[in-house]
Amino acid sequence: MTNQGGAKGRIPDKLYFRIGEASRLVGVPSSVLRYWETEFPRIRPKRTAKGQRLYRRSDLELLLEIKHLLYERKFTIKGARKYLARRPKQGDDDFAGFVRSLRKELEAIRKLVE
Repeated sequence: MTNQGGAKGRIPDKLYFRIGEASRLVGVPSSVLRYWETEFPRIRPKRTAKGQRLYRRSDLELLLEIKHLLYERKFTIKGARKYLARRPKQGDDDFAGFVRSLRKELEAIRKLVE
């Protein structure tokens, strides 16, 4: 991922973020996040039973990269989509990281159902 001025460092260390918090952290209105979901297939936040969006840290990192591509590098939506499609998803090669992430998600789910 390109450097967005330490963007990763300003994302709190937690599993899920509601759309309002994601909007604040990324620095764009919630409506922009919803629109980007329609334009970028990799953005697929989880949904609660009531339909509320829950973004993961990896979603926020991707959203920050999209913002960087669109606002700073002046890509079009189509250009940013092509740019992201040519790269493998971040962490695809990191099986251990995937397992850690999955374990955290499962622990969070367990806490929700207890």
